[in-house]
Amino acid sequence: MYDKLLIELSRPGRSGFSLPELPPDYKGPESILPSSSLRKDQPQLPELSEPEVVRHFVSLSAKNHHIDKGMYPLGSCTMKYNPKINDDMANLPGFVNAHPYAPIDSVQGTLELMYNLQEMLAVISGMDYVTLQPVAGAHGEFTALLLFRAYHLKNKQTRRKNIIIPDSAHGTNPASVTLAGFNTVKVPSNPQGGVDIEKLAAVCDDETAGFMLTNPSTLGLFESNVEKIAAIVHECGGLLYMDGANLNALLGITRPGDMGFDVVHFNLHKTFSTPHGGGGPGGGAIGIKAILEPFLPSPVVIRKTEKDGGYSYTLDNNRPDSIGRVHGFYGNFASDVRGYTYIRMNGPDGLREISKTAIINANYLKENLKQDFALPYDFPCMHEFVLSGDNQLAYGIKTADMAKRILDFGIHAPTVYFPLIVHEALMIEPTESESKESLDYFIEALKQIAKEAKENPEIIKSAPHNTPVARLDEALAAKNLDVSW
Repeated sequence: MYDKLLIELSRPGRSGFSLPELPPDYKGPESILPSSSLRKDQPQLPELSEPEVVRHFVSLSAKNHHIDKGMYPLGSCTMKYNPKINDDMANLPGFVNAHPYAPIDSVQGTLELMYNLQEMLAVISGMDYVTLQPVAGAHGEFTALLLFRAYHLKNKQTRRKNIIIPDSAHGTNPASVTLAGFNTVKVPSNPQGGVDIEKLAAVCDDETAGFMLTNPSTLGLFESNVEKIAAIVHECGGLLYMDGANLNALLGITRPGDMGFDVVHFNLHKTFSTPHGGGGPGGGAIGIKAILEPFLPSPVVIRKTEKDGGYSYTLDNNRPDSIGRVHGFYGNFASDVRGYTYIRMNGPDGLREISKTAIINANYLKENLKQDFALPYDFPCMHEFVLSGDNQLAYGIKTADMAKRILDFGIHAPTVYFPLIVHEALMIEPTESESKESLDYFIEALKQIAKEAKENPEIIKSAPHNTPVARLDEALAAKNLDVSW
């Protein structure tokens, strides 16, 4: 469907493009469609000049909020700046024009990049093998759980039907558990925001297939008992999965594989700076320990040593215990190129600096905001932290109201009402991309909103005021979708 404004601006005879003239005797290609399927009249396309089209779409892009326009502090979503060199590399002709059905010997560079990215992610995570086939975080979760199932079935452990998750887990965790055919068993958090070890030990038994843990947690806290958790899970015969959504806090500092995890997923579109607005494209690669290697999705990118000492790359489909494909072809290759470029541009020291800066930025915000907002877990955080809007409820202001008001400052709202264990939650992740000036502006904006809650609550309740559209009835919008105009 064409945009309404494009049609309204349309005037007969205007054109925004020019094509070379065809020879007078040119008849065009012969149609392979039956005549009954061909149009009888010309399509009613908008007729506009090139400047009108360009201005229209630039105007639309300016109305949308995006990371190139302003801060995007979505907790657990790691909306960091995406270096433009990533796009340059993804657009190299040899990559962008590669076809998934091309002969193996004609795409050696493509396969080499995929193999090298797998190896780099394995080193970063402390895992033995990596597959790039999953294309989102939840897709990586689901793939990991399929590996769990295949592993237990191979070992004739058919009783293992339960997956344990903490009460602070991402909402995709229990959804993936159900989709993979397991049952969810929830364990509570302790007063420090970590996993209650005693409660975990009480539910871990011979029906446990595995435990899914986000580390750092959705509260932004590092799980100090992670080695004890790994021991409990492994002693009862289960496998340990790490939700890698918060991996941006660990790069170059510590590795999931060294903590005892059997699987971790990577969000290439978050930790490794591939744009993920509008639902994609994403990269949800997973790293695994060797015990799960036989079950990896097929095909697997492998490297072979040639007689002359050089290398060649191919796709291994001869995998009898594989869980099969989890995505068409080999994953989202453009996301692989961007993630590979980001890792190579930063190097080991740069990746460590990324996490150190993200941690410093988050703690700087937390310490400056905890005087104005409730802070349920007042501990040093990792890359993100969770405030509560309970202080503002006394003035009739909800967290949702404050989220709308912050849009007036040119900042995207933080994640709200998650994690569920924090009442009126405001989950904030500044990432390493933001300068001190940007962080200070964010602090000033939230402090002003806290002050307005006391002195002028109506300005918050009626926000936003300077966005392209005013406050929407979100419940009604969800029930009555209008995707055109």
